[in-house]
Amino acid sequence: MGLFKKNPFGHNLFIKKWLIRILAVITHKRYRGFNTLEIEGSEIIRNLPDRNVLFVSNHQTYFADVVAMFHVFNASLSGREDSIKNLGYIWQPKLNMYYVAAAETMKKNLLTKVMAYAGSVSVERTWRAEGKEVKRQVKMSDISNIGKALDDGWVITFPQGTTTPWKPLRKGTSHIIKKYKPVVVPVVIDGFRRSFDKKGLRVKKKGILQSMVIKEPLDIDYDNESFDSIIEKLEYAIEQHPSFLKVLSKKELMAIEEENKQRKFRV
Repeated sequence: MGLFKKNPFGHNLFIKKWLIRILAVITHKRYRGFNTLEIEGSEIIRNLPDRNVLFVSNHQTYFADVVAMFHVFNASLSGREDSIKNLGYIWQPKLNMYYVAAAETMKKNLLTKVMAYAGSVSVERTWRAEGKEVKRQVKMSDISNIGKALDDGWVITFPQGTTTPWKPLRKGTSHIIKKYKPVVVPVVIDGFRRSFDKKGLRVKKKGILQSMVIKEPLDIDYDNESFDSIIEKLEYAIEQHPSFLKVLSKKELMAIEEENKQRKFRV
């Protein structure tokens, strides 16, 4: 790789590689040290094509979720079996891996700008801005940028657009799926909201068992399935369909509600 080679967004790949390496070293103990990350599905990662793959996941923190995925995906590609043991896997990270994030969030400070350079595809939120509810049109340039990232490699997205569980999925995700026809891989995470603060930057509690389950790619009829059908399929796949609430006990639901209140208060 040349010193001056860039990705489709104009980011220097040499710089990006070193940013990913440094961030990985800084964050590794958050998933294997202070806490434990239980992983399922490494073999699925290794069998995916190099490009046009869309990972769809539930969301629990702003940054800890996606950083964990960078660890897990790179470890899996390096031959680790459901493990991020031995950080050597990050020496040659997958550089054509991206994640969708709110532009407002990624511009806040130096750290978020560094993380954006390491792989974000920043989009303008259509429903919320500066802590207030808004309604605005989807920017076609945002859709095109996600398409550009898919054409180059893998993209991680959190279609609920919020860290609050059980919220409806944004229909924009189904439009992206029908337009670009990616391999769609569901990911289900847990334990991150108990381990970290809402931003996912501060370790809130140690000794927590975190989990990440990578599921088989979804079978989608890109041409004939409706947008609503795709959304419902995604909701079931990432275990955020309203029917999942019925299997939770009243105690579990109260714990989730209380945790959401505390996180809002802290933020």
